[in-house]
Amino acid sequence: MRQLSQIYLLLLLVTMLNGCSTIGYYSQAVSGHLSLMMAGEPVEKVFSDNTKPVALREKLATAHQARQFAAQQLALPVGDAFSDYVHLDRPWVVVNLVAVPEFSLEPHRWCYLVLGCQAYRGYYSLTDARAEEAQFRNKDFDTFIGGVTAYSTLGWFDDPLHTGFTRLTEDRMVALMFHELAHRVVYIADDTAFNESFATAVELEGLKLWLSEQGKPGQFREALGRLGRRNQTLALVEDFSARLEALYASQDRLSVRQLRNRKAAIYADLAIAYQELSAEWPEPGPFGSVPVSLNNANLALFRQYNQHVPAFRQMLRNADYDFSSFYKAVEALSEKPESQRSEHLAALSERFEEHL
Repeated sequence: MRQLSQIYLLLLLVTMLNGCSTIGYYSQAVSGHLSLMMAGEPVEKVFSDNTKPVALREKLATAHQARQFAAQQLALPVGDAFSDYVHLDRPWVVVNLVAVPEFSLEPHRWCYLVLGCQAYRGYYSLTDARAEEAQFRNKDFDTFIGGVTAYSTLGWFDDPLHTGFTRLTEDRMVALMFHELAHRVVYIADDTAFNESFATAVELEGLKLWLSEQGKPGQFREALGRLGRRNQTLALVEDFSARLEALYASQDRLSVRQLRNRKAAIYADLAIAYQELSAEWPEPGPFGSVPVSLNNANLALFRQYNQHVPAFRQMLRNADYDFSSFYKAVEALSEKPESQRSEHLAALSERFEEHL
């Protein structure tokens, strides 16, 4: 019955829209998510089925335990999320398109019902994403299309588990579940940095508790290592973004050819710097294996994530690791103006120290 009511809600959202292009986009979004909902099988049924691959059954049994852990130990609003499993014939559930003007780091923004305006456009069809990408490229925009392992509907629908989760290692699968469930707690339209940093903080602290309960506390160092490499990459990106912004600010004094040449030189330097930074890393970094080819779209998307993670982890520490109290504090902060939120989070970040 709940699934039927959610299907009716999906259809209602489409009928409320105006404009052919808007209806076209939301129609593919509705049909894509609807196909996920309809294709799901109960997780408990799948991991109890002896005809299913052993590796899959073990992953789903672990996911079932992690779902219960999220509700009981992390106070996350699990509801019926992750109670079904869907097999996908692709490594991603959706792809996101990012488009940024040739001489800017400010991404184009699409506005959505409930979600507000975001710097990306999600598609269930790679062909559809490439068709819209071509329109931006014709306007000399930098673009990027990236596969998305999972997404959250913020509690509006019962998001399923799928092969995007089960293809991950056990600890990464569990962490991703905690991350997506955290988006159900609080969400601010138009503030990706706040939303993603909060979810990443819950992911990390939840994973730390989970691994401790599983008798694998040492694996948390690996998660922190990945976060550290991402932070190093972010620092590098911020440095080169400053150089690019200085260049783009001189558009009234330089020709298009000069701008393009200097832009290309900066990105070439960035690629070399990233290669040197990641040379000793045990796995590919946030931009993947070197050599990398980056543009304004890559940087604009990457800069929106993770910058407030230490602040939210400090907030949880201030709440004596009581997750319910922590969520109330985050919700209160979310109601403040953006400038006050940023100032408060910056102060918290300065206080945070890692404790292992």
